[in-house]
Amino acid sequence: MDRTFQVDLRGVVDLLSHHLYGSPRVYVRELLQNAVDAITARRATEPDAPARVRIEPPALTGDGTLRVHDTGIGLTEAQVHELLATIGRSSKRDELGFSRHEFLGQFGIGLLSCFLVADEIRVVTRHADQPTVFWTGWSDGRYAVELAGPGQARPEPGTTVTLVPRRDADQWFDVPTVTELARLYGALLPVDVRVGDTATTAGPPPWPTTPGAPVDRAALHSYAQQVLGFVPFDVVPLAVPEAGLTGVAFILPSPVNPAARAGHRVYLKRMLLTEHADGLLPDWAFFALCVVDASELRPTASREALYEDTLLTATRDALGDQVRGWLVRLAKHDPRRLAEFLQVHHLGVKALALHDDEMLRLVEQWWPMDTNVGTLTLAEFRQRHGLIRYAASLDEFRQLAAVAAAQDLAVVNGGYTYDTELIERLPTVDRSVLIERLEPSDLTTRFDGLDPQTELALRPFLTGAQRALERLGCEVVVRAYDPVSLPALYLVSRSAAFHDQLAASRDKADELWGGVLDALATSTPPDRPQLVLNHRNPLVRRVTTLADPELAGLAVEALYGQALLLGHHPIRAADAALLNSSFLGLLGRAVPGQESGRE
Repeated sequence: MDRTFQVDLRGVVDLLSHHLYGSPRVYVRELLQNAVDAITARRATEPDAPARVRIEPPALTGDGTLRVHDTGIGLTEAQVHELLATIGRSSKRDELGFSRHEFLGQFGIGLLSCFLVADEIRVVTRHADQPTVFWTGWSDGRYAVELAGPGQARPEPGTTVTLVPRRDADQWFDVPTVTELARLYGALLPVDVRVGDTATTAGPPPWPTTPGAPVDRAALHSYAQQVLGFVPFDVVPLAVPEAGLTGVAFILPSPVNPAARAGHRVYLKRMLLTEHADGLLPDWAFFALCVVDASELRPTASREALYEDTLLTATRDALGDQVRGWLVRLAKHDPRRLAEFLQVHHLGVKALALHDDEMLRLVEQWWPMDTNVGTLTLAEFRQRHGLIRYAASLDEFRQLAAVAAAQDLAVVNGGYTYDTELIERLPTVDRSVLIERLEPSDLTTRFDGLDPQTELALRPFLTGAQRALERLGCEVVVRAYDPVSLPALYLVSRSAAFHDQLAASRDKADELWGGVLDALATSTPPDRPQLVLNHRNPLVRRVTTLADPELAGLAVEALYGQALLLGHHPIRAADAALLNSSFLGLLGRAVPGQESGRE
């Protein structure tokens, strides 16, 4: 035996009115949508019919209610039953002519939003030469319909909706709030909307509503400042005819978090849908905020967001292409302006370039990077030097840049945020790109060796120098290299740096993890760090000829400390102790004499 569902009408009303919408303020939007739809329907057959909506808050009606009057088509008694008393039935609405795409919403569902702020809704409506109909609905699910009696008829077609406020909703009915909401949602509507005597419509959109029309940038800058609270970096006109969409993308004037979703302002047939739409632009276009009006995009049931469908996907791709086209035009015709844009949004652009090939190509072509041969883009660096040789950290670059330049090695500083990752990703989108991470050992192969006679003469000095630094695990070598002004260079291979990190972690780990780290350390014997003394430096040559082994040892220790400091290497406790002892030792040798005490 078939049975029908038992529906708690009061529960359905509560669900739709309190849980479908995000805020009680949408009741003004829904009332405006109903009024504009009714006016649109009437003007389809009466083009010269008036297009007016009047809102009277309780302070103006004097009886504690809010009333909304429109000059629309009105409803017959049958339409009142179908549209205001039937929830979820769309077929009859289609038959009655209220489903065409030029209409903003659905009268019955939208009216339920008024139960967010009202316990009772009254509708007085008249369609052409039909009788005036009175409909009253209550928040508990009841409603009543009756025809106007003698002397009760509405004098002209249209509808008046009256709300009896809930006791806890008074703040939504005061005149400033109603005026602000009417202006927020209906500022661009093509009808005359007033709260009392105050006009809340501002005319057509400030952006071109036909593709290719001239752009009034001054007006758009003023609009952005007044409505959005900022003066944009630039304005990009937008148009997607398939979606009936026109509008603009305002390029943000200050840095933003690329992970934060931009809240785009979307109008649907010139009625504000939402101030916080996401998904309108591709994720990479985080630096733009759109204000658009569309006629074909579908809203969600609450009409507070866009419905994700194939048309929205195609629109998102088209808008992304238009924003990308703005970047390309900027790069081609105004590189200075593009540089200003990248100065503002470079971190976000680089973050997205890790995943977006187009953004990566943009960064390669236009973002200036720090190198030891000047500031260059990666494209310029590649054109001049072929191979992109890079230092993966800021410290590595500081340690090696000057010496590499003296050896005719051009090096890119990959130590800033995302730079190394971007360089290493370039060959994945362009196989012709050659990259190589600079190793300290790469420099030593470029240094000049000493002639055999000089090496033989230096053996006693090297033996003493090695003895002075043995406890620090450092190997001392002598080479000839530029610049001459640099007496010593401390070089640490990546394997040695990894070993140092393992040792530091081992000191802090418990017994279990300590054993694992010991095994790793044993399996990866490191290259020893090198202190490379520069035989071309006059001071180093004088140190190598010192006859006093103690003084020579102090001098080598001092050169070791200076190399650490100049190379921005981390200073361990043993290094700090050596710096202190070598300084005091050299100072003691520089100030000879016996210490005298007091009697």
